[in-house]
Amino acid sequence: MKLVNACKTLIKDAASASFDLYKVMIPVIIIVKLLQELDLIQYLAVPLKPIMGIAGLPAEMGLVWATSMIVNLYSGLIVYISMVPTMAPLSVAQITTLATMMLIAHSLPVECKVAQKCGISMMGQLIVRILSAFFVGFFMHLVFSKTGIFAEPSKILLEPQLPEPGLIPWALNEANNLAYIFVIILALFALMRLLTYYGITEKLNELLRPILQAIGIGKDAATLTVLGLSLGITYGSGLIIHEIKSGSLSKRDVFASLTLMGLAHALIEDTLLMMLIGAHISGTLWTRLLFAIIFVGVMMRFYSNEPAIAVNDLD
Repeated sequence: MKLVNACKTLIKDAASASFDLYKVMIPVIIIVKLLQELDLIQYLAVPLKPIMGIAGLPAEMGLVWATSMIVNLYSGLIVYISMVPTMAPLSVAQITTLATMMLIAHSLPVECKVAQKCGISMMGQLIVRILSAFFVGFFMHLVFSKTGIFAEPSKILLEPQLPEPGLIPWALNEANNLAYIFVIILALFALMRLLTYYGITEKLNELLRPILQAIGIGKDAATLTVLGLSLGITYGSGLIIHEIKSGSLSKRDVFASLTLMGLAHALIEDTLLMMLIGAHISGTLWTRLLFAIIFVGVMMRFYSNEPAIAVNDLD
């Protein structure tokens, strides 16, 4: 009986967290699709084109990054692949720089809106991620140009599949993605409960506490942050929304955790994805993660302590 009740509670909590995310994600997904259908994303990329030179990239890469920022990484990769036959190949240094910028700032309408649902400024997260991507891109270009490393032409190992045209395939794909989010969040909730039951959560917190506390993240947000870094900001935010409603997280922890996740999340999946187009792991994983840790550590030195976020703040 206890097991049945525990399963019911688990499903209810996962459904509640998923529904909170759906309320944010579905309208944004529809708006982004409208931008795609009206072919407006190319105009949003225009201001980026002259700035790409700062990162040592061709101007047309502005469209690749804009597509990644507004839609998602896969769409950005498809745009990049479509350009490859008509342009000189990018060097490993250039594709690593571009890929790292894309990883820091992508899917911004959805991911920053989800952060807002957790009580964090959407505009603030947008600014942080875009400016951070510019800074890291400039820094990497400076290092690569001065040292001459990764100057060889990049090679594409695997091309992403083009999505089927039409609204129905798009709607079915998005519905599948939303269902997948629920399954992942359900699994994460189950994992969190098992980790807590067997005392592993506390041991993980003890192990990670020195690093996370050094950058301003308290022990209550440690495990959630690690899961978000590993799996992605959407899944991490689902857990955080649930914990906020329980009153266990301070706004400081939420801000630090989500900012760190925003700058460096899905560390395994996204890093492997970018390696398929020839990017080097030194930028897509290590530079991205190191920058995120340092940035959040510095930022939190100027962030005042605040009480836990109230449930009403999420409405």
